[in-house]
Formats: sequence, structure tokens, C-alpha cells
Amino acid sequence: MDKFFLRAGKLLNKIYSAIGIFAMALMAVCVIFAVVARYCFNISFRQMEEFISFVFAFTTFWGIGICILSNDHVKIDSIVNALPRPVRRIVSFFDFAVIIVVLVVMIWYGADYTKRYGHQISFGMRIPYFWMYGLIPLCCFIGLICIFIKIGNYIRMIRDNKD
Repeated sequence: MDKFFLRAGKLLNKIYSAIGIFAMALMAVCVIFAVVARYCFNISFRQMEEFISFVFAFTTFWGIGICILSNDHVKIDSIVNALPRPVRRIVSFFDFAVIIVVLVVMIWYGADYTKRYGHQISFGMRIPYFWMYGLIPLCCFIGLICIFIKIGNYIRMIRDNKD
């Protein structure tokens, strides 16, 4: 059963990363198209500019979970690694707690902001800003799931004495 969850987790991680990679590639293609259209043909697309902003916001917040899972979030490893193992474990759990608090605050205020201002219609794509503002609580919630997965893996490493 453990192997099943390990395989499922790896598959979900690949899918999660693939969505982020696709969004980055889409944004790059759109930016190149917009720049060529603007500077070579003097054509500007209001919808394209707004779509690029939307995809940029998506990749930024989607990347929260990817950074957590791949251990690429901001922390000072050289100081933590110099600490004795018991202290390092306490610092790691403190690190997890700080990330959880930040994500919960982002979810709370992101949802409130989306509820308050999400009904406004965008100028370019003519869609409610709910779709852009809603990315904040959604992606932070996914990041929260990722941090709990990370905590579970860390506890398993401590149990197996591999940290």
C-alpha cells in the first residue's frame, strides 16, 4: 500500500509540475507574440496583455506548491545544517509552522479580496476578476496541502532516522 501512495504521489507531482511548465511555456509564447506584434507591426492586443498578466499571476502562485515540494522555498540551509540534529528538527518544524501561517493568512485575505472585488469586469478579456483574484486562495490552499505532504515525509524521515 505504501508503494501505491508513493507512485500516486510521484504521478501527482509530475502532473502538478507539468501544469506549471505548460503555463510558463504559454506565457513565453504569448509574450513573444505580443512583443513581435507591437514592435514589428504596431499592433497591440488588450486581451493578450491581460491574459499574459493572468498567466503570470497563475505561474507565480502555482509555483508555491512546486517550491515547497522540491524544497526550493527561501531558507538559509548553511546555518540550519550547522546545528545539531535535535535543534535542526525543531527549526524545521518552526519553518513548517511559519509557512502554514503565511499560507493560511494568504488564503483568508485572498478569499476576502476575491469576494469583495472579484465581481468587477476586466477591461481586456471582459471576465470577472474573480478568476484572477481567486488564484490566490486556490493556489495557497494547494500549497497548504503540499506543506502537509512535506511534513508527513519529514516525520517519516525522522522515524526512519534518515534526516
